[in-house]
Amino acid sequence: MTPYSLAFYMDVITTGTVLGLDPTDSPDRVTAVLGEKFAENRFGAHSLHRDYGLAEFSWHRDAPGRAWSGHHIALQVHRLARRDRTLPNEAIRAQYGRFAPRLRFEKVQRLLRRRGIALQEIPEIPANAPYYRTFWQPDSRVAVSVIGMHGEYSAPDHLQVGNVYSIVTPMTTEEVERRRTRPRGGLSAHG
Repeated sequence: MTPYSLAFYMDVITTGTVLGLDPTDSPDRVTAVLGEKFAENRFGAHSLHRDYGLAEFSWHRDAPGRAWSGHHIALQVHRLARRDRTLPNEAIRAQYGRFAPRLRFEKVQRLLRRRGIALQEIPEIPANAPYYRTFWQPDSRVAVSVIGMHGEYSAPDHLQVGNVYSIVTPMTTEEVERRRTRPRGGLSAHG
């Protein structure tokens, strides 16, 4: 993997931003930075989702005509395994260069440790355990999802154990605490 694409992941994990965009930025601001090429999904009048290839941004609003409020950013790292060099959009490639088809979590973790940044493993939601593992950076509120093991219909075959599946921001302290206090085994109180 080029050092530039690793720099992209380090920047996102340490800052909780993508090219300086944070989860609270408006759809117009995100488009101004990432460009007009995106797929858009609306779920009623209250949810908006824009897919820029590798990066996805989501917003909500209370009522039609009200301003959009940023909800989260997700990097769908697993999509890189398709070997589509254009998946990271032009703005990201212009800044960081080419991206390898897979991202090894141990490499990310080692580079973060060198910077003095620790990731905490937090409990996985029951529906995904033990096939996925989640690691959290409390200062930036970024969660990194990693393939924990393979199982039929559980984890993509094109990824290996230890590959990063996705990176999401923000993961709130409250969400982490819910995961930590959720009863182990069986369904959570939420479903």
